[in-house]
Amino acid sequence: MAESPVARELRADCANCFGLCCVAPAFAASADFAIDKPAGHACPNLRTDFRCGIHTSLREKGFPGCTVFDCFGAGQQISQITFGGRDWRRSPELAKPMFDVFPVMRQLHELLYYLTEALGLVSVDPLRGELAALIAVTSGFAEGSPEEVLAVDLPRHRGEVNDLLLRVSSLVRAGAPGKRLERRGADLIGAKLRGADLRGANLRGAYLIGADLRGADLRMADLIGADCRGAELGGADLSSSIFLIQSQLDSARGDAATKLPPSLTRPAHWGASAARPVAKGRSRARR
Repeated sequence: MAESPVARELRADCANCFGLCCVAPAFAASADFAIDKPAGHACPNLRTDFRCGIHTSLREKGFPGCTVFDCFGAGQQISQITFGGRDWRRSPELAKPMFDVFPVMRQLHELLYYLTEALGLVSVDPLRGELAALIAVTSGFAEGSPEEVLAVDLPRHRGEVNDLLLRVSSLVRAGAPGKRLERRGADLIGAKLRGADLRGANLRGAYLIGADLRGADLRMADLIGADCRGAELGGADLSSSIFLIQSQLDSARGDAATKLPPSLTRPAHWGASAARPVAKGRSRARR
């Protein structure tokens, strides 16, 4: 699947954002964040130029959650378009509306990301018109004024988008050979899935935390919303997985042999060693 021009606009551009992800959300001290931070308060690591003061050592400093956060381009949209380049420090009256808009805009951009990916899949010709129409509607919401963005009926719109993405998923996964596993929302924490044939599997929202997926075949598998924290992806084939996003890879562990979709980037913290060969008899996901 080739990356579309729209998809490039739906990636975070921190240089054109006013550090919104470091201010708007609340942080709870945990394995992901070293401190508690209330919503609307700047992280102490945020510099006056809206850059992170510990960006190169976030994991070592106890902030791995920051390394896997993805705003899908909502930060620069709000900073440069919605509020016309005015920032919350020099214009403090904009702080609350800007921070209120951020979570809504992020969800709209996330939906745009998935819809745009779906539109680029060769097997979705029957749904192409519906996808284009929903992209136009979602883009219109995202391009509105702060008041218009906040007025969006987000649960209803997410439901419409999700229904269409489910149909896209069914079309794509129908092209996978053999039996396609239905593991939507499944608890696969720590599951032993090394070498598993998961082609065309429905893993939407599955808990893959710490799962051993080394050498697994995940082509045409639907991974939307799957929690991949700590999952072992060494040597896995994700080359044609659908609805896989960068933050899922960033939260997992892979290596030089992991096959990725062309639109995604191999995380810098992944090891370089390739996974060892697995036995020919492939396992199936536990039921």
